[in-house]
Amino acid sequence: MENFSLNSAKSFLGKNVNLHLKDGAVIVNVLLTGIRKNDFGKGNSVEYVPYGNHKGACVPLRNIAWAERLNLNLLQTAD
Repeated sequence: MENFSLNSAKSFLGKNVNLHLKDGAVIVNVLLTGIRKNDFGKGNSVEYVPYGNHKGACVPLRNIAWAERLNLNLLQTAD
């Protein structure tokens, strides 16, 4: 299995995804907003915003195992 790389992360920018972490946790339904270098210059972090929220967060790129693309049209319900 390939690692989740910087190029993989760039392909998901601006899209809603589920982030599957290497420890088995899943961060569900987030919008990937950017990639930035860590404070100490080693590695990169992926910035995301949870769906329906305006406050962003970040996770180190090396902690992400893979990302699953979401289709929001299937998740939205009719009023």
